[in-house]
Amino acid sequence: MNNRSHSPAPQRLVVGITGATGAAYALRLLRRGRELGLETHLIVTPAGVLNAHHELGLDRKALEAEASHAYSPADVGACVASGSFATAAMVVAPCSMKTLASVAHGFGDNLLTRAADVTLKERRRLILMVRETPFNLAHLRNMTAATEMGAIIFPPLPAFYHHPQSIEELVNESAERVLELAGVLGASPKAWVGLKN
Repeated sequence: MNNRSHSPAPQRLVVGITGATGAAYALRLLRRGRELGLETHLIVTPAGVLNAHHELGLDRKALEAEASHAYSPADVGACVASGSFATAAMVVAPCSMKTLASVAHGFGDNLLTRAADVTLKERRRLILMVRETPFNLAHLRNMTAATEMGAIIFPPLPAFYHHPQSIEELVNESAERVLELAGVLGASPKAWVGLKN
């Protein structure tokens, strides 16, 4: 009998970054994940790198340094491409309409969309932080299809009822809600307590 105590394995969260606006959400998810002891697995598309550089001044190397593990989208043999690699959830933040369409139609043409497909087939949580406005009919149909397969469509719409004082507060609150949706222990979004007279 082995009497040695083992600490539980950390929760694994897959994070995808695509070319839509909103790279700050992914950066916050990765940093908050580190605070909560998550093992994060990052996949950034070329367009995601381009956008993160434009919005945050970060290149691929700097983005990947924020994660526990990082992969090229071309690395379709990576561990996150298999359902046997257990994860808590996957978040695509931000999720472009191209990536949404790939997920909705099972078109696993790179590691990010393959990992999303694996997440769905294993009945794990896939959260898509879609970024586009206005939506056309193809966008709406793809969101419906992804939802029917089990994905959670989470446009990062800001909540103003907590009276945020900065963009950072808005980003942080959306990220915290996503982490809670992903089932991450320790996530702490602000709870609505009702209107007071």
